[in-house]
Amino acid sequence: MRKIINLNPNWTFSRQESQIEEVMSTYQTWSSLSLPHTWNAIDGTTGKEYDRGAYWYAKSLTLPKEDQEKSVFIEFKGANSVTDVYLNGEYLGQHRGGYSIFRFDLTNHFRFGEENILAVKVDNSAIVDIYPLRADFTFFGGIYRDVNLLVVNPTHVDLMDYGSQGAYIVQEDVTSENADIKLKTIITNHLSEEEKVRLWIEVYDQDETLVSYCASEVILDGKETRVIELDMRIEKPRLWNGIKDPHMYKAKITLQKHNDTVDELSVPFGLRYFHVDPDSGFYLNGHSHRLNGVSRHQDRKDKGWAISKEDQQDDMELIKDIGATSIRLAHYQHDSYFYDLCDQEGMVVWAEIPFITQVSETDLTGENAKVQLTELIRQNYNHPSIMFWGIQNEIQIDSKRDKEARQIVKELNDLAKQEDATRLTTMANLFLVDEKDEYNFMTDIIGYNKYYGWYTGKAEDFADWIDLFRAKNPTTSLGISEYGAEGIIDYHSDNPVVKDYSEEYHALYHEKVLDIFADRPYLWSTYVWNMFDFGANIRDEGGVKGRNNKGLVTYDRKIKKDAFYIYKAHWSKQPFVHITGRRYVERATDTINIKAYTNLSEVVLMINGEKTETFSVQGKVAVFEGITLTKKLNHIKIVGISNNEEYKDEVFYMRKYSQQTKVIKHQ
Repeated sequence: MRKIINLNPNWTFSRQESQIEEVMSTYQTWSSLSLPHTWNAIDGTTGKEYDRGAYWYAKSLTLPKEDQEKSVFIEFKGANSVTDVYLNGEYLGQHRGGYSIFRFDLTNHFRFGEENILAVKVDNSAIVDIYPLRADFTFFGGIYRDVNLLVVNPTHVDLMDYGSQGAYIVQEDVTSENADIKLKTIITNHLSEEEKVRLWIEVYDQDETLVSYCASEVILDGKETRVIELDMRIEKPRLWNGIKDPHMYKAKITLQKHNDTVDELSVPFGLRYFHVDPDSGFYLNGHSHRLNGVSRHQDRKDKGWAISKEDQQDDMELIKDIGATSIRLAHYQHDSYFYDLCDQEGMVVWAEIPFITQVSETDLTGENAKVQLTELIRQNYNHPSIMFWGIQNEIQIDSKRDKEARQIVKELNDLAKQEDATRLTTMANLFLVDEKDEYNFMTDIIGYNKYYGWYTGKAEDFADWIDLFRAKNPTTSLGISEYGAEGIIDYHSDNPVVKDYSEEYHALYHEKVLDIFADRPYLWSTYVWNMFDFGANIRDEGGVKGRNNKGLVTYDRKIKKDAFYIYKAHWSKQPFVHITGRRYVERATDTINIKAYTNLSEVVLMINGEKTETFSVQGKVAVFEGITLTKKLNHIKIVGISNNEEYKDEVFYMRKYSQQTKVIKHQ
C-alpha cells in the first residue's frame, strides 16, 4: 500500500548562492523554517525591487529498512520557478515552471535505515524561457506549497505522468439517463521481472454506495508502463450541478496481487455535460446556467503565495458569500486543494496557464508554455468544476513577436484538444484586439479584458462595444474575462469620477457595469477583476505601491469594499442590507445622500432612532436623497423585512468636519 508522508516541518534555509558540496557541509547551520514558505512575501509588495534569486532548502529524511523493497518519490505541490533537486549530493533533476505538481524518483539514491539529505535549490530569477516572463503580479519565490514523500510498491499507478494522478475518468457520453465513462489507468512496473496484477475499479456515490465496478488482469513486462482502458456505465447518474448540487462520485482504484493489495488510490470526480451557445450563453446539464464570475490570484498579505488550507477555505467562503457561480483562476495553475474546493462548492472554473504578456526571445515555439499546459490538464483532468482551459492572457502586448505568438496560441489550442477533447478552450484577449482578428476564432469560445471606465472611456461604453462585437461575430461566443477599477478604502468623494481611486467610484462603476451585463444574457461569462487585492510590484496606483487595488475585498481579506455588496445584491439569495460609505464617516456637508445595496424589495431609513422614509428598491440600490444630519454624530440605520425576518445595517456619520477631523480625499 502507498504511504503519503507530509514533509512540511523542519527544513533549513539559506539565501547564500552555494554549490552542492558546500550545501552538504553547511545545511545544519542554516535558519530553520517550515513549509509553505516564500522569501519575498513582504518586499514583493513594496513597489521596489524585490528579492529574486536562487536559494537553498534542505531536510533530513529517513525510512526504515523494511521499506527498501519499495519505490520512493518526492512530490512538490508548487515551487517557483526553477527547482533543482539533490538527494545525498546526487543530482536528480530540474523542474521548470512555478505552479504545477512535480515529482522525482528517489529510489535508486535512497539509503533505507539511514539519514538522507534532501537539498532543493529554488530560483525565481527572471529566466528568459520560462513563463510568465512579465506580468502585472509579483513573482513570489520559494517552496510555497506542500511537499510529500510517497512510498509505493514497485508496481503501482504511475506517479511520473506529468505530476498527474495516473488515472483519468473520461466522460464520453453523459446524460441524465446514463453516464458512459472510460477509466484510463497508467500502471508501471519498476521491477526487472514480469508482474501480474488485477486492476479493480469501484465507483461510489457521495453516500458511499457502490454504483458500478469493473476489473482487468494486467501482465506487465519488467520496467514496463502501460495504459489500461476500461469502459463503465452509471445508470441514472446524479449529476454535478453547480452550486445547486455539486454531487461527487469516487473511483477507488486498486491493484491486487494474490491476496495482497499492492496499490490503492481514490479519485473524486463528478458527472456533468455542458455547452456554450453564442445566442444564450452557458448551459450546464441542459439548462441555462449564468456564470457570474470572479477572478482570483492566490497571494495574501504578508504571506505571498505561501498560504494555508485555511486561507484557501476563507477565500472560498468569501466567494460563496458574494453569490458567485464561477471563478477564473488566473493567471497560472492554482493549488490542487483549491480546485477540490471548487468541486465541492459547485463553482464552474476557468483554469489557465501563464502564457501572458510576452513571448520568449529564446524559445519562439512556446515549449515551456506547452509543458505547463500539459501539466495543468493532466493534473486536473478529473475535476468536474473545470470546464474551460485558458491558453493565453493578453499575449498581444508583445507586438514585436505577433507572428510567433499567433502560431504558439494555435498550437496550444491543438495541444489542449489532444490532451482533453471533453472541455472547451478559451483565452483572454487584450482590449486592443480587433473584433475581426483571427484570435477570436482560434479557441472554442473567447474572452476580452476590457476596462472601459478605468483605463479608457466610461463604464457605459461596454454596452456599445459588446453590441458591436456581437454584430460583427454573431456565431462567436463572447465573455468578459476581465473588467474593473481601483478602489482604495481611504479615499472618498461625494461626486466620484473616473480615476479618483475612491471607494465610491469603485462601487458606482460596478453598479453600471452589472446592469449592462444583465441586459446581455448571451455573454457566456463575466469575471470581475479581481475578487481580492493582490501583489503587483510594478504598480504605483493612487499612492499605494506594489499592489493592484481592484479587488472587491482587501489584500488581507479583512474588509469587504462597498462594491462587494452590489454583487451580493445581484447574485446572492441571502437577504441583507448594506449601507455604503461606512468608512466615509466625516461628511463635508450637513445634507447628504444615503445609499444602500440590498436584495430586499423595500427598506426603511432611520436616523438617530427616528423613522424617516420608506424606499421601494429598484435595481438593488436604495438612495435616500437630501438627508439632513442633525447631530454631530448621527446614527444611520436601514431596515428591511423578508419572510417575517428583519435585516438591517447601521453606520455613523459625522456632521461637517472641523479642523480636527477632515474628510480623506485623493487628489
